[in-house]
Amino acid sequence: MSTCHEGSWIGVDLDGTLAHYDRWVGITHIGEPIPAMLERVKEWRKAGTGVRIFTARVGPGQPPGFVFLAKEAIENWCIKHLGERLPITAEKDLKMFQLWDDRCVCVKRNSGEILGANEEPDTGKDS
Repeated sequence: MSTCHEGSWIGVDLDGTLAHYDRWVGITHIGEPIPAMLERVKEWRKAGTGVRIFTARVGPGQPPGFVFLAKEAIENWCIKHLGERLPITAEKDLKMFQLWDDRCVCVKRNSGEILGANEEPDTGKDS
């Protein structure tokens, strides 16, 4: 995969996309890697594509100290499973060209048309 421009990056959600997630256990608990996504991220990195962990764990409004603990846990998880630290963010910028997330709905640019709408959304609630 080639990047759109210098410094561009792909955002990859952590819980439920890159790491297995059933329920909230705690700020330092991160599930086991999801093999298909882990390999995808490794291939992107091998090709020189920028990748950032995109997670609400480091978003605004978190309790004091929460973001520090989250980043430390995520960095350690990345080193263990990817062999490197990846940048961690909860913010998009103009250089993000893709977002991989288990909660997203993809919309065709400038149309409002939903892409890949064959699946029902996961509400996060047990049926």
